[in-house]
Amino acid sequence: MQRVRVSVRLRFAALLALVVLAAGGALLAVAYALMAGHLHRTLAEPLASHTLGTLREEFALALAGAVIIAGGLGWAAAHRLLRPLREVTDAARRVTGSGDPRAALVAAAGPRDELRELADTFDAMLERLGDAFAAQRRFVAQASHELRRPLTVIRTELDVTLADPDAGAGDLRAMARVVEQAVDRCEDLVSGLLTLARGEGVAAGDEPADLARAARLAVEETRAEARSARLSVRCDLQAAGVRGDRRLLDRLAANLVENAVRHNVHGGGVVVRTRTRGDRALLTVENDGPVIAPERVPAMVEPFVRLGGGGPGSGLGLSIVRTVVRAHGGELALTPRAAGGLVAEVALPVRTAGPPPAARAAGSGAPATRA
Repeated sequence: MQRVRVSVRLRFAALLALVVLAAGGALLAVAYALMAGHLHRTLAEPLASHTLGTLREEFALALAGAVIIAGGLGWAAAHRLLRPLREVTDAARRVTGSGDPRAALVAAAGPRDELRELADTFDAMLERLGDAFAAQRRFVAQASHELRRPLTVIRTELDVTLADPDAGAGDLRAMARVVEQAVDRCEDLVSGLLTLARGEGVAAGDEPADLARAARLAVEETRAEARSARLSVRCDLQAAGVRGDRRLLDRLAANLVENAVRHNVHGGGVVVRTRTRGDRALLTVENDGPVIAPERVPAMVEPFVRLGGGGPGSGLGLSIVRTVVRAHGGELALTPRAAGGLVAEVALPVRTAGPPPAARAAGSGAPATRA
């Protein structure tokens, strides 16, 4: 059996009528009792009984009229009071049929009461949803463009080589090398996208980790690349214990060090530091490189943004760093150097419990070294 739907407006009117019925009935009952006592003392019994009967009828009519009037007033008042709720409901329906949530803003007027606060909160949520949808559309468009580039290269190389009937082994090898580079680029991009989605889609873990260990691994992985560019890499790694997802934290340190090495000048330098300050574990990576305008810094953490508009990598490095830092409740600060290059500092909450022996051994302070 289907349940009958009772609106809030009807419940409000019925509640107000019941309140008037209860309060008015109690008041009239007290008045009747007082009047009955007075009449029985001052009048003869037949006249007192007749007067009380008339009084009961008048009280009943008055109470019924008050209840009806209260119900009508409650019905009208509920219509006015619930108007912001209807506007929020209509806005929610418009959101489902529109691609832009900001087109359904309520923009409620009136006094700043609880209903106005609800409407304003709903508008703020729609604003955030609109920004998130717009960012998602940009991200999908950029990711599609980035993936299309290496695929276009692969398709072009294959078509040109296969269309040449005189292509020899040397041509095939050259084509294979170009295709291999394009496949590597696709793999890097897909790996970066997966890491970015993993950092945004799940909460950070709760396993012990050490930023010093992650930074040391990152320096080791980029040692050959730094050597080929004749970069000096100095490390000052002190224990900096945190809690979280160790793989994501390793990726964070690797991205910072890789960016510092790749976006550098020939013969430049990289400085990697880890330490604790108060209740924060810090990882700082500083490098030489081109001069960066301060107004460009906020855009550097957006996906697919590269220094100079090109260069190696997928353009997801700092975006992944920002996502991982947020997932671990930390902060990322990027400061351009006046002489060129960038200082990137990550601050994460310090691990409350003491690190295990293996972590202490891996994170022990090391003197400054050069790669």
